[in-house]
Amino acid sequence: MPDLSSRQVSQLPPLQAIRVFDAVARHLSFTRAAGELAMTQAAVSYQIKVLEERIGAPLFLRRPRQIVLTEAGQRLAPAVGEAFAILGQAYAAVRGGADGLLCVTTVLTFASNWLAHRLGSFQIAHPALAVRLETSSRLTDFAREEADIAIRSGAGKWPGLEVHKLFDADFTPMLSPKLAASIGGVREPADLLRLPILDPGDIWWNEWFSAAGVHSHDLARRPGSSMGAQAYEANAAIAGHGVAILTRALFKAELADGRLIQPFDLVGDDGHAYWLVYPEARRNVPKIRAFRDWLLAEIAC
Repeated sequence: MPDLSSRQVSQLPPLQAIRVFDAVARHLSFTRAAGELAMTQAAVSYQIKVLEERIGAPLFLRRPRQIVLTEAGQRLAPAVGEAFAILGQAYAAVRGGADGLLCVTTVLTFASNWLAHRLGSFQIAHPALAVRLETSSRLTDFAREEADIAIRSGAGKWPGLEVHKLFDADFTPMLSPKLAASIGGVREPADLLRLPILDPGDIWWNEWFSAAGVHSHDLARRPGSSMGAQAYEANAAIAGHGVAILTRALFKAELADGRLIQPFDLVGDDGHAYWLVYPEARRNVPKIRAFRDWLLAEIAC
């Protein structure tokens, strides 16, 4: 197909007029074309007039109770029909690709410690739907990014978004059994201060120690690295490098197999949670509905 120059494009008549011509040429009826396009017959006639003026020749002969294509109309109709067919095929291909790909963005720890272990069951249930998983700590801008769904941590108040609570983003200290044994066991909250603290500047530490009745004012002065994700801190804790403060729901496997221990039942809660979110206007998109229903069912198990 030859490329159109900018001059050729600028000489094209309005798309609406071409669309109306295609409908009238197929039906050979202004009335039926108006019905297909949800327009008035007068509006259809006006668009045909616009096109005829741009071409400089009539496109239809008006006869009693019928219309027929003129020679110019007969030359134009097949090309217009083919052009709309090509557009329709391209649109269907793009839409099919979009409908067949679900882009999910979430924070790293939720992706690696919760979602990745379960995503296979969604793929089995929806084999025609490919999932692209992206991790980011920033909020997703659905208006500018290709993401279909996001899983966020926060208070759950994002205007314009549909939100579904998954679980609380609570927090409690966790460490390896070997590290706990290095000081003869962790029997009371203050014992944790005898051990290296991972990311001591994390506000969760002060909140947890305060709830435990332990003064930890010197915690922020301790040297320590901020790893940026609970998954990294948990790995460091499993390796025995320190005590991490983590969300229980994200580390059930590590607690169950003994790689981490939770020495105290005390759990902090700052009101934040993990949420499934997507634009309100897209709540009924099939791929979003499928993922939402699957994820909420998994959470309920």
